[in-house]
Amino acid sequence: MIGRRHLLAGALGLATPSLIAGGASAAAPRRLSLLNLHTGEKLAATYFEAGRYLPDALAALNHVLRDHRTGEAYAMAPGLLDLVAVLAGRFGASDAVQVISGYRSPASNAALHARSGGVATRSLHMQGMAMDIRIPGVALASLRDAALALGRGGVGFYPASDFVHVDLGRVRRW
Repeated sequence: MIGRRHLLAGALGLATPSLIAGGASAAAPRRLSLLNLHTGEKLAATYFEAGRYLPDALAALNHVLRDHRTGEAYAMAPGLLDLVAVLAGRFGASDAVQVISGYRSPASNAALHARSGGVATRSLHMQGMAMDIRIPGVALASLRDAALALGRGGVGFYPASDFVHVDLGRVRRW
């Protein structure tokens, strides 16, 4: 049974000991390597160390995850970074996680929604709580299954577009 503290932490995108990969200490360093496929920018950063999130590393990750259409950056939820780091760790990913979409400005989201019924009008991308990703060498279905097994938010499977959507919203799948 998940306690109220863990539910609240999950909703706020915060990490708690039981939500960290492989039972690792909540204070253990957390590292993430990302490649933004639209900008070509790659960043490997330790974003959590000594029991706290590191503001400079978070700012650098926010920059890489910015809306590539507008250049607008947004504070991504640390819990989302934790979620992606856990997924990368599950597969022992040596290459950077490929990001198709991180933050999306309201204007970009509206334009995408107008072109595709698959884009939510109130997308969690606009709140820094969603990412569309793939991990080199990992079958998309395996990535989807691993994300679903975590039970930490929404998981969308887009094999025709070659990505998995993960978010910190309510647990659901599509």
